[in-house]
Amino acid sequence: MPRPTRHVFVCSQQRPPGHPRGSCAANGASPLLQAFWGELQKRQAYEQVAITYAGCLGPCDGGPNVLVYPEAVLYQGVTPADVGEIFDSHLEKGEPVQRLLASAAAW
Repeated sequence: MPRPTRHVFVCSQQRPPGHPRGSCAANGASPLLQAFWGELQKRQAYEQVAITYAGCLGPCDGGPNVLVYPEAVLYQGVTPADVGEIFDSHLEKGEPVQRLLASAAAW
């Protein structure tokens, strides 16, 4: 199996309600992960893209967060409706989706 060109990590960190760092799981990480896996299957992009759920990627209070390697691009506040655009722009063309980029302060 060839090595994928890009690897997508979807934060699925689950913390209790009211936790000061927030919880990506409480903000919709599960439907987001399902949307990424569904888009991967729809496009049959298994050799180009790997998708993995992850623990905390940092700014969970603004999540769900998505980290794309090898560019180390962090997206924040991603919804299932954004997944097609991330595939079209970043995962296929290498152009990050500017409107979803996490601020430098979030890192």
